[in-house]
Amino acid sequence: MELDANDLMLFAHVAEAGSFSRAAEQVGLPKSTVSRRIAALETRLGERLLARSTRRLALTEFGHGIFEHARRLQEETEAALAFAQHRQVTPRGRLRVSMPPGFSDKLILSTFFLQFCSDYPEVRLELDLSPRRVDLLSEQFDLAIRIAPSLPDDATLIARRLADMPNALYASPAYLNRYGRPQAPDDLLKHTGLHLIGSNGEAAPWRLQREGEIWEGLPDGPLASNAVELIMQMTAHGLGISLFTERFAQPAVEAAYLERVLPEWAGPPVTVWAVMPGRKLMPTRTRVFLDALIAALLACSEAERDNTQRLLAGSSSSLPGYPVPAHALTSR
Repeated sequence: MELDANDLMLFAHVAEAGSFSRAAEQVGLPKSTVSRRIAALETRLGERLLARSTRRLALTEFGHGIFEHARRLQEETEAALAFAQHRQVTPRGRLRVSMPPGFSDKLILSTFFLQFCSDYPEVRLELDLSPRRVDLLSEQFDLAIRIAPSLPDDATLIARRLADMPNALYASPAYLNRYGRPQAPDDLLKHTGLHLIGSNGEAAPWRLQREGEIWEGLPDGPLASNAVELIMQMTAHGLGISLFTERFAQPAVEAAYLERVLPEWAGPPVTVWAVMPGRKLMPTRTRVFLDALIAALLACSEAERDNTQRLLAGSSSSLPGYPVPAHALTSR
């Protein structure tokens, strides 16, 4: 019996993807070719690897046993490739990165991607900007950027902490001029809150800190969403008060669409993580991308710190009013 190692690795892709279509997309082959090669592999092995139905694929008992061997072969092949890529002096090849939507234009310097593509022209950057949590291994991503206080344990992945971004409360000047500026955290319960929904489907209470003091509460409000851009727009239009990272809110503050609320108080920082497959050495292209991203985030953090110090220096119990853009005068 002769076996083609490529067919075994193709079978591993199909088993991990759970469908011929997804596996075909991942490996860049027609679905008919993938199906034909798996059928030929089953013929050579003498048993069925997959139980097929109109809705899904399932591994047979024999398929589970072969899959373990195929996956180890796939891992060893990828490890050898990663080792070669790790030794490359010039970064090159495809770099697949998953990022939350909005991260690319709100949380880092707008020139980051332009600069990276200019500095490393032999790297083909493929970005997936979506809220879904991708499967790095089965979907063949090199890197995922995730924003969360902590990450679940996963022995197949490694995580690297990139930055902590401060959180603060914001509202439009029009809203604050009409309903008053809170002077203490308890005043927030008399105001309208707009809330971001977390991964658990719930809006978490606001937890504010000031020199060892802690306040926690959740003001009532007409809107909660997992779309931070929508919450930002509604806040700028005077619907209520919201909690954002300082970096995300900074452009709207500078344009006088938003104003910092209770500037002496801040929410817990949001952590930016880089998550990578744990079974691979880091290719040069991934390393230089991370180095460039960390530098960009550091520059943002320094800008946030300078901006916060400037705002606090100019405020007492509340910030001075800002000129209000005409379209931000929407009433509640």
